[in-house]
Amino acid sequence: MLPLFHYNWQIRDEWLKWCEQFDQEELLKKRVGGMQSILHTLFHIIDVEYSWIGAIIGEEEEGPQFSDYQALESVKELSFRYRKVLEPMLEQKLPKLLRGEVKPAWSIETYSNEEVMYHVLTHEIHHMGQLAVWARELNIKPISVNFIDRNLIHLRPHIRV
Repeated sequence: MLPLFHYNWQIRDEWLKWCEQFDQEELLKKRVGGMQSILHTLFHIIDVEYSWIGAIIGEEEEGPQFSDYQALESVKELSFRYRKVLEPMLEQKLPKLLRGEVKPAWSIETYSNEEVMYHVLTHEIHHMGQLAVWARELNIKPISVNFIDRNLIHLRPHIRV
C-alpha cells in the first residue's frame, strides 16, 4: 500500500508543476466535473487525504477552506506541509494504522481503517483522471499516470536469460 501513497505524491507533484504554466484565472476557471476547477480539485485531494488519515489517528481538526488557498503556491505549500506529517507516519506505522475502525466527525458511519486507506488512495487516482480530461480539453499533454518506471517497488534484480 505504501508504494501507492508514494505514487500519488509523485503524480500530485507533477500535476502541481504542470499547473505552473497557467495563470490563476485558468487554474480557477469553472469546469465540468471534479471540484469544478483545476486548483480546487488539487486542494480537495490534499484535504481528503489528510482529513481521513487524521480521523484514523484521532487528530481530527477543522480542515482548511479552499477560499484560503486560491493560489497555486499556497496549494503546493499545503501539500508539502501535510506530506511532511503523513509520510514518516505511514512509513513507520502503516500496518498498525490499518487495524481498527474509525468514525469521522463528519460521518454517521463507522469504517474499517483499511477501507479508509484504500479510499484515500483511489480517491486521488480518480481525480487525477479528471485533471487529465481537462488537460486534453486545453490541448496540453496530461501527466503520465503510469506506475511502471517510477521506481516505487524495489524488487530483486531481474535475471535475463
